[in-house]
Amino acid sequence: MSQKVVTRFAPSPTGYLHIGGARTALFNWLYARGRGGTFLLRIEDTDRARSTPEATQAIMDGLSWLGLDHDGDVISQFERAPRHAEVANQLLAEGKAYKCFATQEEIQEFRDTARAEGRSTLYHSPWRDADAATHPDAPFVIRIKAPRDGVTMIRDEVQGDVKISNDQLDDMVLLRGDGTPVYMLAVAVDDHDMGVTHVIRGDDHLNNAARQMMIYNAMDWPLPVYAHIPLIHGPDGKKLSKRHGALGVEEYQAMGYPAAGMRNYLARLGWSHGNDEFFTDEQATEWFGLSGIGKSPARLDFKKLENLCGQHIAVTEDAALLHEFTAFRTAAKLNPLSDNKLSLMESGMYCLKERAKTFFELSDKAEFILTERPIFPDEKSASQLDIVSRGILSELTPHLQNATWSREGLETTIMGFAEAREMKFGKLAGPLRAALAGRSTTPSVFDMMLVLGADETIARLNDASQPGDLSS
Repeated sequence: MSQKVVTRFAPSPTGYLHIGGARTALFNWLYARGRGGTFLLRIEDTDRARSTPEATQAIMDGLSWLGLDHDGDVISQFERAPRHAEVANQLLAEGKAYKCFATQEEIQEFRDTARAEGRSTLYHSPWRDADAATHPDAPFVIRIKAPRDGVTMIRDEVQGDVKISNDQLDDMVLLRGDGTPVYMLAVAVDDHDMGVTHVIRGDDHLNNAARQMMIYNAMDWPLPVYAHIPLIHGPDGKKLSKRHGALGVEEYQAMGYPAAGMRNYLARLGWSHGNDEFFTDEQATEWFGLSGIGKSPARLDFKKLENLCGQHIAVTEDAALLHEFTAFRTAAKLNPLSDNKLSLMESGMYCLKERAKTFFELSDKAEFILTERPIFPDEKSASQLDIVSRGILSELTPHLQNATWSREGLETTIMGFAEAREMKFGKLAGPLRAALAGRSTTPSVFDMMLVLGADETIARLNDASQPGDLSS
């Protein structure tokens, strides 16, 4: 029976959840969920000076918005410091680590001399093989005994076999002079204790793997499967930075991107399944595998993101879309909608979501619902409400009062009215859009009437039929 897959996402709470971290979390989530495995969350909060509760909450909120649920409790790396120290002391007792009494000044002097002589500045401690009887009563760190010859082979599912000469590895510090564990030790111990079978992370951690493997090998622990994924670059091919746009995942929510579209785009950003671009969560979970991850950095492309988001908006059920739309308004700091507006939005979603790529575009199409009477038309649509057009709307209104309020009934009434006056429908559509929405780009006139209902439609037409200036 094969071992159950366990993956983890382990962000540092020193900033917000950026898009690269979100993709790493997604890859780990997809790999575990697609294999009936476990997806764990560990907060690497050992940097007490920079770790903040606000950043931790932002990470949790970002994962929640993306729909990446984790199994079990959130693990704090800081709280596990005693366990990390226990492992370091076990290695010390087994002779696989040693006490190093070298001072920072001595280490710096060694490196300065080596640099001046053109030698490697990799520090070789004189205390590695020193007799314990010669140990002074002085502060010390605990260092692991790194292999001095041969190579360390990182068998990586994305990068392939990566060889690192062991003479490039130093005797890494495990415990500092104050007894606190270093990051490398904490990560290795936590991954082992959490039963992590697959370490999927950014390729900026590739060199760390060789150093963490020293701890695994010294403790006789089985190695996890490594998969180091290329980083995300900006559209210009350079490392992603603030100049490329929003970095915090929560900013993408506030920019109006639906979570399903974001998941689809992030999955496709550096991973592929044939030529498929648009896919559901179910398909992504079924298809995702490490072999589909490319070796080259992926480039952020907002046009592709918007295209995929538009496709997801189009196929999302109306009630679910409305729920996410209200959450978007909160994230974007827009006013909450009344129950009546929410009801109208849900009934009109069928005509609003078509060709909307973001929730801002959907909101723009829904302006005829979100606006309040009296409606003040914009400059372009106001030109449609001249004296003649107002008169036509005034004549049309009584016919609508007696119309059957269905699409067929409204089309019959309005088309019949236009034919009787030898008018083309286009001549009537402009004033109707201006009266109902105050703008020239809207869903169809009939859709707006059906969503607004007879009373509101007729009230807006009556407003627009009255003499006076509604353009300001």
